[in-house]
Amino acid sequence: MTLEGIINYRRSIRHYKDLPIDSEKVKHCIELATLAPNSSNMQLWEFYHITNPEILKKLAVACLNQEAATTAQQMVVFVTRQDLYRKRARKMMELETQNVLKNSPETKHDKRIKSWKMYYGYVMPFLYARFLGILGIVRKILVNSIGIFRTITYQVSENDMRVVVHKTCALAAQTFMLAMANESYDTCPMEGFDGRKVKSILKLPYGAEINMIVSCGIRDEKGVWGDRMRIPFSEVYQKI
Repeated sequence: MTLEGIINYRRSIRHYKDLPIDSEKVKHCIELATLAPNSSNMQLWEFYHITNPEILKKLAVACLNQEAATTAQQMVVFVTRQDLYRKRARKMMELETQNVLKNSPETKHDKRIKSWKMYYGYVMPFLYARFLGILGIVRKILVNSIGIFRTITYQVSENDMRVVVHKTCALAAQTFMLAMANESYDTCPMEGFDGRKVKSILKLPYGAEINMIVSCGIRDEKGVWGDRMRIPFSEVYQKI
């Protein structure tokens, strides 16, 4: 299919046929999802590919027994991991240093490596750190002071950074669903679930948060709830 065909094919499916799907193809779609854009390339996400029938049954209950869950052949749980910010920042600092050494003129190595060390060694850890909301207040005071003299991003509270992590994880989920549509597989992104139960079932650490759960399978005719409806484009499109 063309990209336009894939986008038009994808629907949120509420009921799947009792037909198996290839877990390796689903895994490949998750690999493609890792190529989604994300803030500062921090990749503060994890993807849990559920194929075990018993776990699927437990997750269906945690997803309030909605048909999109109870009839799913597989599920993928998209999880944010803001708590891994130090580890991911160190990794990115190493990768960007290698990029500089490989792709930049030797005369600019020191300056550019120093810049990346500052960004991933200090700025990112400072932005993503959390401590009862206090660090967010400190960051807000700092950026509001700097903003008097220069243009700056003001969304730096602890809740703001949590939103950033969830937005980028959602981009990965959307990329996954489009990749699945390219395989003629169907999906449904679910936000109606008991997050505590899901974390318990998957044994997720305290710092992990559920972004969304995507059920997977092959659509049944009754799995598509009528024609697609969208607000008229003229109401949402603004050309400036």
